[in-house]
Amino acid sequence: MDDDIWAHSANETGRRHGLAEHLRGTADRAGKFADVFQARAVAEYLALVHDVGKASCAWQDGLRKAQQHDGPVGIDHKGAGTLLASTRGLDVLSAVVLGHHGGLPSLTSLKEALRRATGRERAVVDEAIERASALVPEIASSPAPEWPAWTGGAASDDIEMLVRMVFSTVVDADFLDTEQHFADGRSRPPHPLLAAAMAERFEQGRAALLAGNDPSPVDEIRRAVYEQARAAAEGERGIYRFPAPTGAGKTLASGGFAFHHARAHGLRRVVVAVPFLSITDQNAGVFRRVLERDGEQPVVLEHHSGVEIDAPGGRGDLRAPTLPWQKLAAENWDSPFVVTTTVRLFESLFGRRPSAMRRLHRLAGSVIVLDEVQALPDAMLIPILSALRSLTDHFGASVLLASATQPTFWKLSPFKDVPLRDVIAEPERLYTDLRRVEYQWRVDPQPTAEEIAAEIAQERQVLAIVNTTRKAQELHELVTSEREQGPNSVFHLSTRMVALHRKQVLHDIKEKLHDDEPVAVVSTQLVEAGVDLDLPVVYRAKAPADSLQQAAGRCNRSGRLAVGKVVVFQMNDDESETKVYGQAAYASDCHIGEDRADPDDLKALDSYYTDRFTLKGVETTGREIQKYREKYDFPEVARRFKMIEEHTAPVVVPWGDERDQDRCLAAIHEIRRGVPYAGALLRELRPYMAAIPRGTARKAVDDGLAEPVIGDLIHWLGDYHPERGIELADSNTYIF
Repeated sequence: MDDDIWAHSANETGRRHGLAEHLRGTADRAGKFADVFQARAVAEYLALVHDVGKASCAWQDGLRKAQQHDGPVGIDHKGAGTLLASTRGLDVLSAVVLGHHGGLPSLTSLKEALRRATGRERAVVDEAIERASALVPEIASSPAPEWPAWTGGAASDDIEMLVRMVFSTVVDADFLDTEQHFADGRSRPPHPLLAAAMAERFEQGRAALLAGNDPSPVDEIRRAVYEQARAAAEGERGIYRFPAPTGAGKTLASGGFAFHHARAHGLRRVVVAVPFLSITDQNAGVFRRVLERDGEQPVVLEHHSGVEIDAPGGRGDLRAPTLPWQKLAAENWDSPFVVTTTVRLFESLFGRRPSAMRRLHRLAGSVIVLDEVQALPDAMLIPILSALRSLTDHFGASVLLASATQPTFWKLSPFKDVPLRDVIAEPERLYTDLRRVEYQWRVDPQPTAEEIAAEIAQERQVLAIVNTTRKAQELHELVTSEREQGPNSVFHLSTRMVALHRKQVLHDIKEKLHDDEPVAVVSTQLVEAGVDLDLPVVYRAKAPADSLQQAAGRCNRSGRLAVGKVVVFQMNDDESETKVYGQAAYASDCHIGEDRADPDDLKALDSYYTDRFTLKGVETTGREIQKYREKYDFPEVARRFKMIEEHTAPVVVPWGDERDQDRCLAAIHEIRRGVPYAGALLRELRPYMAAIPRGTARKAVDDGLAEPVIGDLIHWLGDYHPERGIELADSNTYIF
């Protein structure tokens, strides 16, 4: 009888998955994954016992019935393995077993589960352990697994990170072993390349890429920046700061640092995280051109956030069709180079669900490049920096913090005693050498919107950036009516346009700039970080120092002019700066302005960030999440950790030609039907998504201008302006 104990139902060939085979296969994988951070013993044992509860007669009967009716077993099986882990001295790590389907629990829930396992469920638990141990004797006979040596006396937030990383190894191993069974024994081979072996490939690809670029007056400075990044890569593993003004070649220099650092320390992968989807697409495209070769398996995995369905019950016992490399690799980041968003990275890192967390162990022994770190949310900085420190102190990772406006993170508690390693030896000199603009101020007296629009309309090539979508709409209308070159030379960019529309507009803008045609662009802040635009004149609505400098990075970017012009303005009817930026605006005014320092003054920037973090209570706010991390309350951490304040709702608009529109409508229909592949359809809809305020979305549904699709996603039925997208005359909510 014990020989017929199964872990999963039969695959397409009729073969069932033996429990012993599954436990040992999962343990072998998990142990190898955790070996990178010296936790092989605990990961192996937790994986070995994770499904012991399936050995009970009740669960085996349930599996047979479930297979007949093609449904779930519906019987909890986690108690036995949780109890075994606890009795082996694994303490809070026992939560890995308890949460391997539904998600990491709280410490209170773990204790309650152990009480049940030793109380009213004791008979079933003992039966499962006895039957499983007959098949896999090491379940009961093996000695207690040793914790990693560094855990002796470690801080509780470091132990909490260990739980997360071990959980990741176990659930990924569980997914992969189950997947292999349903693929009739065909295992998914690991990616053949590691980042440590790709430094020369990167050098060759970079040289080929640069050979095709037009020469620029700043090329020599970019070369010097790159050489400094390569030299810094030979340093010890840890946290590095990379301050580099826009136009310094930061993207390729970051990649050069990452791959040479990986080679120096034998690291497995490079993970680049950026704050905005527009930069994700752009950076992934650059690195594909540098790293990928025709006829070879892809190297660059682009994996970012969007609307997704993550079933709270975990994977279940489903048979999925074969999926392309991009989808499979995205599940667990099995690629030597990953481009993702900071939202995806950190909300996974502080989440609790298996499907999101299974990839986290790939961060161990990796180089993590955080681009545009000034965009990390202030309220989340303390847990973010604490996690980065844990990853570098105990999990073999290195972190590169890249930004033109480098925040004073080393003055915050998690980094106060972390060695400061700078990629650029003399940042002040670099900023002086790359200064390509002069600032002008139109803030006292404050001009009217009509006056600013008239100024902008007179410029042959100009970018104007405002703080809200409402102001972008208004200013675009005014500039269009004033501009002598005609409306075809005026463009609009905001999140009220679907992503594909914005992409097309950016392409058209770049074409006009390349052909030296007249062009005026009115945009929200979405163009500020990483979007590769280069105009001789930039108008920027008043904002904090980091936003002003990022905006200036779109002006005279390639240094072909003697000096570019950046005009900071504040219209007399515009209070958006304080409403959007709050205390950051006040902190900036103390140091940056017409009679004070310019936004690219590094000393003034340091003072601005220090005051901003103090005024916004960054330490106090961050301690709230840290408190729950120290209590091992994983659900509460996941609930409180939010990279983005959810003020907007995603809106799908069937945009484009007739074929695109039909495709959108068909996908919307299928999602509403509840098809099991809805997640894939949602990914297909991302190019057709815009964003509007949540309150406006609800009102639009009530008024018949939109209808629900799934979750907070709505289908827009109202008008869509061919230049500005969704127009909301009654909305005064601020969207970035």
